[in-house]
Amino acid sequence: MKNELINTIIQSFKNTFKTKPIVVFSPGRINVIGEHTDYNDGFVFPAAIDKGIAAAIGKSENDFCTAVAYDLNESYEFTLDHVTPLKNGGWRNYVIGVVAEIQNYGKTVPPFNIVFGGNIPEGAGLSSSAALENSVVFSLNALFDLDLTKSEMILISQKAEHHFAGVKCGIMDQYASMFGKKNQALLLDCRTQEATPFTINFKDYQLLLINTNVKHDLSEAAYNDRRHVCEDVSKRLNVKALRDATAADLQNIKGDISEEDYQKALFVIQENNRALEAVEAMKANELEHLGALLYGSHDGLQNQYHVSCPELDFLVDFAKSNPSFIGARMMGGGFGGCTINIVKQSDLEDIKHTLLPLYNKAFRKDCSFYDVNLSEGTHLIEH
Repeated sequence: MKNELINTIIQSFKNTFKTKPIVVFSPGRINVIGEHTDYNDGFVFPAAIDKGIAAAIGKSENDFCTAVAYDLNESYEFTLDHVTPLKNGGWRNYVIGVVAEIQNYGKTVPPFNIVFGGNIPEGAGLSSSAALENSVVFSLNALFDLDLTKSEMILISQKAEHHFAGVKCGIMDQYASMFGKKNQALLLDCRTQEATPFTINFKDYQLLLINTNVKHDLSEAAYNDRRHVCEDVSKRLNVKALRDATAADLQNIKGDISEEDYQKALFVIQENNRALEAVEAMKANELEHLGALLYGSHDGLQNQYHVSCPELDFLVDFAKSNPSFIGARMMGGGFGGCTINIVKQSDLEDIKHTLLPLYNKAFRKDCSFYDVNLSEGTHLIEH
C-alpha cells in the first residue's frame, strides 16, 4: 500500500510538471502512552508507523511555487515573499508555514513545485499534520541543500504548526515522524529531545488501532486551553513545567486553583509517571502491566483531562469487557480519532465481527480497524 501511494505521487508529479522529482516518505505516528505530556516537558512513548505522507518535489521554472494536494484534487500557487498564514487555509498553511519558518531560520528557499498525498486516515489522531510538515521540510532540505539537521527540521515543523495552524503542539509528533525506527518505540524526553529506542515483544498480541471515525480539530480552543492551564499551574508551583512537579507539590496549592485545573495538572503528573512505568514493564516483558497502564491513561484522559468523547469511551469499555484485550486507551489530542489496543492476534477477526454491529447500533456509523507496523522515520525514496 505504501509503495502504491509513492508510485501514484511520483506519476502525478511527472504528469503535472514534466520532470523527475525528489521523493520523500514521512510516516504518521502512534503513541503507546504519555498523552498531553509533551508540552509539559515530559516523557512520551511514540513510534512511527507504516502509514504516512509521500511527497514529490522539484525546482520551479517560474517565480512562483505550486503545491498539489493529490488526495483532495486541490492546488495552490504562491510566491515566496511575505509568506503569511491564510484564513481557513487548511493544508496550505502547513506547506507555506514550513517555508516561512525555514526563511525565519535564515535559509533561502527558491521556487519549487510539490505534490503530496497520504494514506493516514483523516482525523484519526495519527499526526498527518506532522507527517506533512516533515515531508515538506525534509524534501526542501534535500532539493536545495539547506544543510538542516533533523533536529532543526522538526523545530521548523513545530513552529509552522504553532504560527500557521494555530496549534501550540509539543514536539512529540514531529520527533516520532522524523526519527522513528523500524519495530521500535522511542522513549522521548521532550525537554532534552533525547530518545531511547525500545523493541517491544508483543508475544501473541499485537497493536490494533480502532478509529471512531469522529473527526477532531486540534486547533479548537480546547487544546490550547489545556496547555494554558498547565503553564499557569507550573508558574504557581514555581517550576519550569509540570514534569518537575509531584502530586504532593500540587496538593500544596490545591486551594488556590479550581478543582478542574487541579485534576488536569494531576493527570499530567500521573501520566508522566505512567510513561516511565511503561518502560519498566517493557523491560520486564510484562505486557499485562503495560496494558493496565493504558487503561489508567484512558481513565485520566476521560475523567480528569476531559478530552475523550462517548465514541472513544465506548471502544475502551468494550475492550475492558473482552478478555482478548489486555489494554486500551484513546490516543492523540482527543475528541475523536483512534483508540490504541493490545489485542490477542488469534482473536482479531472475532473482535471485528463482534464490535462492528455494536458500535454501529450505538452511533449510527462504523468504526474502522488498522493493524499497524512500527516503521522508519522520514526518509528519501530511491526511484
